[in-house]
Amino acid sequence: MSEPFLTVTDLHAGYGAARVLQGLSFTVDKGDVCAILGPNGAGKTTLLRALSGMVRTDGAIRLDGAAIAGRKPEAIARRGVAHVPEGRGTFAPLTVEENLRLGAYPRRDRPGVEADLARVFGFFPVLREKRREAAGALSGGQQQMLAIGRALMLRPRLLLLDEPSLGLAPLVTQELFHLIGTINEQERITVLVVEQNAHLALGISSHAHVLEAGRIVLSGTASEVQADAKVVQSYLGYRV
Repeated sequence: MSEPFLTVTDLHAGYGAARVLQGLSFTVDKGDVCAILGPNGAGKTTLLRALSGMVRTDGAIRLDGAAIAGRKPEAIARRGVAHVPEGRGTFAPLTVEENLRLGAYPRRDRPGVEADLARVFGFFPVLREKRREAAGALSGGQQQMLAIGRALMLRPRLLLLDEPSLGLAPLVTQELFHLIGTINEQERITVLVVEQNAHLALGISSHAHVLEAGRIVLSGTASEVQADAKVVQSYLGYRV
């Protein structure tokens, strides 16, 4: 049996003396979408930061068989990990196209970059229409599309999405999650999505983990987690 694409073992992480993650262990298979759910303060954002090298960690993280725990963020990015942070993190004064090209900064294959720029515009036609406009002039939904598009310019093998629905209208959020599912299906990119909207996250995911106080308190397939309404409601505060 082949090794899972992402393996996290006894992962601890935090800020200074404060420990946020308390020994997380889980796996994600190649090409899957995995949802990370839980209330505010559960450690979801810290988990993504740990995977992308932004916080100090103890424990093991293996990506496609290679140990990446303790590596610098740029080294992890070069291994194909793209992180779309909460709040999108676009560069407002730069144009849409300039933002997208920044996502390809580690790459040296100019023809491939141009091909991927066209591919991103295929997923997000509105970005093609606004390619010469400043990113700061985009709507919230368009900025989130830009942030995901910029991550795709890295040609990631693992895409980390932190609260992609934050601040977006319900219809825009539904469209965005539909696009995330389409990208996963067409590109076979492994996706780890942190999300408060359990309905949408579970709708595009194959597996899910629920965090509380830095620990995994519920794991299973998306359908299993969705069926366990009593447990999910107690940890998330709403029904699924």
